[in-house]
Amino acid sequence: MGRPKKNGTYLNICIETPIYERLEALCEDAGQTKTIAVERALTAYLDNYEERQKRLKELEGNGVQ
Repeated sequence: MGRPKKNGTYLNICIETPIYERLEALCEDAGQTKTIAVERALTAYLDNYEERQKRLKELEGNGVQ
């Protein structure tokens, strides 16, 4: 029996070979799929970006530039 189908959206990308090779090595070392690794990386990046934007807006709201 296969894995349960994931509720998701497909994303087809072309990345530079050295980055792909690093991703493959990370996945092999961590024992996880490329999908999971990319999801975690994107989540961390987006969380960081959103937090920085929130802080920036707070600073701008206080008249600090």
